[in-house]
Amino acid sequence: MSPSLPPATRSPWASLTEDIVRLVAWRLLAGDLTDYVRLRAVCTNWRSSTVSPRGRGVIDPRFHPRRWMMFAEGHGLHPGHEDLREHVRFFNLDSGTFVRVRLPLFTDHCVLDSVEGLLVLQRDEDTAIRLLHPFTGDMVELPPLTSLAVSLAMQLKNEAYTEATKLKLMRRISVSVSVAAGGVVRVMAILMDMMLAAVATSKDTEWTVLPWRVPSHYQPLSSRGRQYLVHNTVIGDTDVSQVFQMEAHLHDPPKLIATFPREKLCDPVYLVECDSEVLVVGHNDMSLTHLAVHRLADLISERTPVLILKEHPQPLIAKC
Repeated sequence: MSPSLPPATRSPWASLTEDIVRLVAWRLLAGDLTDYVRLRAVCTNWRSSTVSPRGRGVIDPRFHPRRWMMFAEGHGLHPGHEDLREHVRFFNLDSGTFVRVRLPLFTDHCVLDSVEGLLVLQRDEDTAIRLLHPFTGDMVELPPLTSLAVSLAMQLKNEAYTEATKLKLMRRISVSVSVAAGGVVRVMAILMDMMLAAVATSKDTEWTVLPWRVPSHYQPLSSRGRQYLVHNTVIGDTDVSQVFQMEAHLHDPPKLIATFPREKLCDPVYLVECDSEVLVVGHNDMSLTHLAVHRLADLISERTPVLILKEHPQPLIAKC
């Protein structure tokens, strides 16, 4: 056994008080989960002074890996491909860092969506929906997609969908997640091809289809328990775009939060998240050569600050 280091050569960092270690740890966690994990790995004192994310990865939103996305390998190397040997790479939207994670679940699961960095998986054998934290391995079980079939039969009784078609349409979803007291996970899924929404919790045995229709839209954006979507319509003689908001813990119809003339942002209009801000991205004229970026908060308050990106802009790194 190696002799103990003399006092003069011991690192003073290991003797930091628990309060200071926790303060530094929470500030790191506000930026990136992996930095928090690295801090906990420094020494026994720092590890014991901080909360382990394992076991809390899904039910505690502080540990959601929001700035990470699963990386598409291309060349036919889908998750679960034998050449990947059960590994998947993830990409950090802020730092550009890659990490490689072993996820053997992909041998019999497929990815339907990603929300707050959590993967929304469907198990092949029974269509069970599962929320997976890719870094901690924590998982929350949700009702299977097939439990939606009975509810959808009432909603779509006048539409000729086969059961196979319904299942295919149900897989194209946009999910938002919130966590209630006691760690109960609440999920809202927009069925994008059906213009419907369904909700379920980790305590439920089936999904509930909400009684209202979702406005036609481009790809929704999910952020911190809410979903946002852009709907184009005509008010009087004016073509306008409307931004709606829905919350995972509410069953209320979509709430209109902003309306702006389409001449301000020409089609297509997208919603992205950058530095915790929701941005509305489109073009400032029909030539589609310049991107215009508005903060959603400015459109809601009817302020006009806008960022114009000229021809050949640098990539806008954001979650959409």
